[in-house]
Amino acid sequence: MSNCTTVTEFLLLGFSDTRELQILHFVIFLAAYLAALVGNLLVLTVVTTDHHLHSPMYYFLANLSILDLGSISVIVPKSMANSLLNTRTISYAGCVAQVFYLLLFCTAGVALLTIMAFDRYVAICKPLHYEIIMNRRACVQMAASAWAAGAINSAMHTGNTFSLPFCHSNIINQFFCEVPQLLKLSCSDTYRRELAAIVFTAFLGLGCFVFIVVSYVRIFTAVWSIPSEQGRQKAFSTCIPHLIVVSLFVSTAGIAYTKPVSDSPSRLDLLAAVLYCVVPPLMNPVIYSMRNKEIQAALRKLQVLPKNNMCIFSS
Repeated sequence: MSNCTTVTEFLLLGFSDTRELQILHFVIFLAAYLAALVGNLLVLTVVTTDHHLHSPMYYFLANLSILDLGSISVIVPKSMANSLLNTRTISYAGCVAQVFYLLLFCTAGVALLTIMAFDRYVAICKPLHYEIIMNRRACVQMAASAWAAGAINSAMHTGNTFSLPFCHSNIINQFFCEVPQLLKLSCSDTYRRELAAIVFTAFLGLGCFVFIVVSYVRIFTAVWSIPSEQGRQKAFSTCIPHLIVVSLFVSTAGIAYTKPVSDSPSRLDLLAAVLYCVVPPLMNPVIYSMRNKEIQAALRKLQVLPKNNMCIFSS
């Protein structure tokens, strides 16, 4: 403990030390960020302005767009600025903010995807009781509970992580502040300190995953019992976008967190982080707008899509 010093800043791992590749990284991240920004803002705009979209499903979709905007805005602009300015530094306070807000948005996103699965279950399996169960007050409470779960989980991890002394190094082998990488820099025993937060996160994540799986098992069972093929297709079309989004998030996050934390800079770590931090916020609005007739109709009203744009699935 005598070797511990007060850390005032951290050094983030860059994608390259070559200036040309740094500019390329800046351009690629800028394009991805602007696409995610435009896509999610369009979803928010059509959901809030079109009264046909004032329903529980689109209310939760608007919340998901806010979470996507937050999660990608926490890390991508800083990474772009570092590449453009040829620097790797991030302040201690900036690192704390990155960890807190990224965990907040990601955890709340998982909880919200679980709520959206419940919404589809009620709509398909209990259609006569849908308006009673998914009333305005219940929807607000569900969305608030997702944000609250994200805030609790984020506060636990952030508080536990940054209450530890950092003395091994201030170099983070990632392009943003990531909790596993930060724990490697601590010179104290981190296991007990992180145990409560890890248990809470595992319980929340596992509970959400099991709930989603059970919901879709019951949804598919109910859909296959529909005698009309057109009715089955319509029911499936309302679930497909959400199921794709869940699969995208689970697969990218699984790749990132099932691999061991490396002790040296790894391009695989950078790629895995891009997959779960950048790709889902970029793809979610595309998935929902491309496979949802009501959103496409609202976008055509805003003159975003051509009038002759065809849609195979309806919501």
